[in-house]
Amino acid sequence: MPAISPAELEARLRLHLLPELGPRRLHKLLSAFPDAASALSAPAAAWRVLGLPASCAEPRRSSAIRERAALALTWLEQPGHQLLMWDDPGYPALLAELPDAPPLLFVEGDPSLLERPQLAMVGSRRASRPGLDNAMAFARSLAAGGFVITSGLALGIDGAAHQGALDVNGKTIAVLGTGLQQLYPRRHLGLAARIVEGGGALVSELPLDCAPHASNFPRRNRIISGLALGVLVVEASPSSGSLITARLAAEQGREVYAIPGSIHHPGARGCHQLIRQGAALVEGVDDILQALQGWHRSSLTVQLPPERPTHPLLVQLHAAPMTSETLAAALTQPLAQVLAELTELEIEGLVACENGLWVARAG
Repeated sequence: MPAISPAELEARLRLHLLPELGPRRLHKLLSAFPDAASALSAPAAAWRVLGLPASCAEPRRSSAIRERAALALTWLEQPGHQLLMWDDPGYPALLAELPDAPPLLFVEGDPSLLERPQLAMVGSRRASRPGLDNAMAFARSLAAGGFVITSGLALGIDGAAHQGALDVNGKTIAVLGTGLQQLYPRRHLGLAARIVEGGGALVSELPLDCAPHASNFPRRNRIISGLALGVLVVEASPSSGSLITARLAAEQGREVYAIPGSIHHPGARGCHQLIRQGAALVEGVDDILQALQGWHRSSLTVQLPPERPTHPLLVQLHAAPMTSETLAAALTQPLAQVLAELTELEIEGLVACENGLWVARAG
């Protein structure tokens, strides 16, 4: 955080708390005045000259805004709590390129990670077991190779990506659609704590006390893609919010990757749609490394996922989930033999039964 006076810091926090003063308006305001304190004390007429509606200026002197800013200052006094601002030398350069870059970023954990090479991984909240396995396998390999894994702490693919990075003692960043004092989903409170304990970071542009609101999650997606060199969509339906992140990534000039799946799996259709629109089809980590501009294979020590097993049952299940009866028919084997082999593979963690269908798990 730049060396600024306590009064200037409080002024920036108060401006940031104004509900109708979004990133673009706040940038305009801070650019028009010598400092935030001057903008805060300027008459409403001066704000109107900048094209800002009167409703933006009205709450700035309220006691509620002052109290919330005071709470934020108290939060910043605690170890591991940081505030990155748009004119801070440590503000992430890639994110600063965006026309709607966040003027303020609250960070719990290591803020220097935001400047490290990152790969964003996103996907369905209701992911299939193979999708979750793929997310963890790719995150492990990429994190072991030196990439920071960035995602949104959501259930499903996001959580699996964060956990995959942690499994190999890699670094991961969670960009939240809530304030850092209102972590969501609550089921990931433990995961969030492990991210920070593992040297990662939790990040949000929203006020610390901002509760979950549907409109804030698409908004945070531009930060996920904006921080990263590229975005990997692991599994997504055509209506998934992950496609918003992919679209934003393309608009920001980032690489977009998608893992294909079975034509019978609804969770693969969003990825197939992205591939038709020009996203790079990904079957392994090397596909991502080769597509990244400016990166050399020799500069990374990447642990590639193991090749897919050649067991006949696994070959069938990697193509699509099946019932045991369908497997037996496809392989022209007795059902009892297929069930016995499936049991062995399940014990080895290579297959799982979900809603009556057998699915292959990533190695």
